[in-house]
Amino acid sequence: MNSAHDLGGQMGFGPVVPEKDEPIFHADWEKKVLAINVAAGAMGAWTIDGIRHARESLPPAQYLSSSYYQIWLAALDKVLVEHGFLSKEELASGIAGSTRREPKRVLKGEEVPTVLRRGFPYEREAAAPARFKVGDKVRTIVMHPQHHTRLPRYARGKQGVIERVTGCHVFPDTGAHGAPETAQWLYTVVFTGPELWGRDADPTSTVSIEAWESYLEPA
Repeated sequence: MNSAHDLGGQMGFGPVVPEKDEPIFHADWEKKVLAINVAAGAMGAWTIDGIRHARESLPPAQYLSSSYYQIWLAALDKVLVEHGFLSKEELASGIAGSTRREPKRVLKGEEVPTVLRRGFPYEREAAAPARFKVGDKVRTIVMHPQHHTRLPRYARGKQGVIERVTGCHVFPDTGAHGAPETAQWLYTVVFTGPELWGRDADPTSTVSIEAWESYLEPA
């Protein structure tokens, strides 16, 4: 997907200005959105890549004008409707209907600390040896898929060096869409600033991204 979320930035929106001493939450409703997302995710109807895809496929005008947790809430509304837990009418009215899909699991309050500590591991046993090793020069593929992907648009068709082999992990490009789970080797690839941003970039700068094996080819 080439959508508004792309970390390469968009022209005309100005610089990213970090907030000094930024609080974890700016309002109480943000805490509630996070809690609801954790509880809803524990139902087991979608994966972390599925909810990421929902956030990143919001209309650009909505995405770019929303705060972080507004995006989370809009995406959650979207997947709850798509998976049959809510209807659009219920969302609009705020009144629960009489029929809905039952979740596979209901997260109980006393379980939350354990679940958060454990997280959601996505490392898997490899079916084949890693294709690349630390120090290998690689080039990312050029693609413009309609589906979810974790390869940033700004880093496509760029040459970098394998910095770390991080293991075999669930492949998000298929996992986001409910397809049978597959796994690939995952690498940390480092790029120079000029390689990504051109000759006007700081020549001493570097950017590292996490890239699945099918995103890469030998340079």
